[in-house]
Amino acid sequence: MSAARVLILGGTGEARALATELVDRPAWWVVSSLAGRVREPRLPPGQVRVGGFGGVAGLAGYLREQRINAVVDATHPFAAVITCSAAEAAEAVGVPLLLLRRPGWTAPEGASWHWVPTLAAAAEALTELGERVFLTTGRGGLATFAHLDEHWFLVRTVEPPVPPTPARMRVLRDRGPFSVAGERALLTGHRIDVLVTKDSGGQMTAAKLTAAHELGVAVLIQARPAIPEVATEPDVAAAVRWLEQVLGRGSLHR
Repeated sequence: MSAARVLILGGTGEARALATELVDRPAWWVVSSLAGRVREPRLPPGQVRVGGFGGVAGLAGYLREQRINAVVDATHPFAAVITCSAAEAAEAVGVPLLLLRRPGWTAPEGASWHWVPTLAAAAEALTELGERVFLTTGRGGLATFAHLDEHWFLVRTVEPPVPPTPARMRVLRDRGPFSVAGERALLTGHRIDVLVTKDSGGQMTAAKLTAAHELGVAVLIQARPAIPEVATEPDVAAAVRWLEQVLGRGSLHR
């Protein structure tokens, strides 16, 4: 039996874990695709390609050329464009698609969480919640807050910000996982009134929410975008089972 060819759309911890789980199994041939937006990404094991596909048509062409048998979209929960493109391309080519999405966060009882649909809505809501802001939405959303001259921002991001950015801003370049103690120290040390984040889910960056709750810091959290109606699993183990069932490769091939 020839190896099943799997494309993992990656960039997340789940994508790396899935590649790690499959790469040494003779029943699978795996390639991970990264968007290339981070200069020094954490690379998964096995074959890796970096860069976009050129839209739906380009991705469909890649699936045909590489004879891909299944696609696992394990991109960030807010990577809506590639998720929609993957659904369209997989349907066009007739390739099974799985959306691997970690569960979103749930507010603790009594927490001061305010859900918003967009970062623009978060920027509008800041006036009522506080002046000193811990912004953890990634560098791509900084322009949305650039006009808020009356606010001070602590911005945490992996890559350096690009203009336009808020006038009153301190940049902290770092990536998770983070500890509750460390996040508590950041919030208290910078006298943060409100945390702005996205519902990314997972444990890598959840400590800030626990620290904010403990300190009574308000949280503005952007809800996830809608996803296509495709097969969805919450973790790597379930994704492996899905692949085995869909492509007829059992655990004996490990």
